[in-house]
Amino acid sequence: MSQVTKDMNMGDILALDREMGDILVEAGMHCVGCPAHAFESLEEASMVHGIDCDALVSKLNDFLEKR
Repeated sequence: MSQVTKDMNMGDILALDREMGDILVEAGMHCVGCPAHAFESLEEASMVHGIDCDALVSKLNDFLEKR
C-alpha cells in the first residue's frame, strides 16, 4: 500500500485516491485544482497555506489505511 509523504505533489496524492481532495480542501488547501498543484510538494503548499504538514500527512495516511 502506498503512503503519502511530504515530498509528493498534489497530483501524486490525488492519483492514490481522488477522495483525498476533500481532506486537502477541508484542511485549507484550496489549491487542489490550480495548475501549481502539479509542481509544488505537499510540504511547500502547506507552508504557503499555513498548514501543519505533518498533521496533514498523518490524516491522509489514516484515510488510506481505512480504505
